[in-house]
Amino acid sequence: MVYWAPLLHFYQPPLQLPRVLRKVCDESYRPLIEVFRQYPNAKVTVNICGVLTEMLWEGGYQDVVNGLRELAARGQIEFTGSAKYHPILPLIPNEEIERQIRRNFLTNRRYFGEEYAPKGFFPPEMAYGPSILEPVIESRHQWILLSGVACPATWPVRQVYQAGSNDETLAVFFRDDILSNRISFHNIDDDGFLAHLRRLRDGQKDAYVITAMDAETFGHHVQNWEKLFLAEVYEALGTGNGSHRELQQSQPLATQHEKLFAYSQPADVDIEAVTISELLERFPRGPEIEPLASSWSTSKEDIAAGNIYPLWKDPHNVVHWLQWHHLNLCIELVHQAEKCAEGRASRRFADIARHLLDEAEHSCQFWWASKRPMWDINMIARGLAQQTQAILNAYKALKLGRCDEAVRSEFYYKVVGMRDLAAKIYDRLYED
Repeated sequence: MVYWAPLLHFYQPPLQLPRVLRKVCDESYRPLIEVFRQYPNAKVTVNICGVLTEMLWEGGYQDVVNGLRELAARGQIEFTGSAKYHPILPLIPNEEIERQIRRNFLTNRRYFGEEYAPKGFFPPEMAYGPSILEPVIESRHQWILLSGVACPATWPVRQVYQAGSNDETLAVFFRDDILSNRISFHNIDDDGFLAHLRRLRDGQKDAYVITAMDAETFGHHVQNWEKLFLAEVYEALGTGNGSHRELQQSQPLATQHEKLFAYSQPADVDIEAVTISELLERFPRGPEIEPLASSWSTSKEDIAAGNIYPLWKDPHNVVHWLQWHHLNLCIELVHQAEKCAEGRASRRFADIARHLLDEAEHSCQFWWASKRPMWDINMIARGLAQQTQAILNAYKALKLGRCDEAVRSEFYYKVVGMRDLAAKIYDRLYED
């Protein structure tokens, strides 16, 4: 038997435009939920960052949240843990990592209820570094999913590696990067995908493969891909209830006839779709390893060059350097404001700064500054504006709170420095 464990990552940045969120819901999220309703035995692992869950509920898309909850209650999907505002976890301090993980759990538990009980962990962008292991283990997750490029040992298809911190371990799964990217970029069809899975079998030995991609791949990035690929695969695996024809009405009549003939054939009994947690029950634990620092957008060449997170912190990207210097100072100032806040006004400003900082850690502002080839001055400017607001409120908290004059003066000059960094970023936006 070959076990296929697909993961879908649902995420939109906290500053996403309402019209874009509406478009993504109509093109991707709702059609995906409908596919799983049509295939009651289909399985998938889902990561949804808490910021998106909140945006969906408050934006009037409660049907999407309720649909995912319904599928979880039916046992078709399992949720993973993650970070609420989608930061690049290895690049922020440990206390920020812990806070983002905790807030993600609390937000998703609020909207999904007890159906949200994650066993696994999905780091945003699959960005991994040794610093995230301890917070993930301490938050009681049993496994973590990383990019295939992070695997330092023989590729696992019949065992599950482990990684440890402070004498505790968790299971480490790796996504098949090549196969996942072929699906994401429309470079393989359902027949080619299933043929690939069948080739993983070695005699009578079981094997597994994990694919992971953005949920928005299906329907939003690639039009109708949830029908033309995902539904076709589940149909071939015999997971449906006979209503797949309803999903195919938009296809040409000749194509429908071809598919109907194919559906009359026996289901592929050698392949089973499962959740990632189910793999823990089917495959033995392997040795402990040290995964390589990486992301799902990092190549082997990037790792060799020391460019571990190329789309978010490229050492040769001046804007990235300025952005991270600015954010790190912002984090330092907010932490100091929380320590010094005393009195109603001071605490109010500190609380505002803290909330703004949580959102301002999102990864998109760096991704859009990568020039590989992404470059969007508005997304960069919006992220910078959030940090600037956090700084303003944090300094007001310092000024009104219980704080030594020397500390207040030190942070005033840091604020001046941050204003200079922001000006340099804006200079780049005007010039490039």
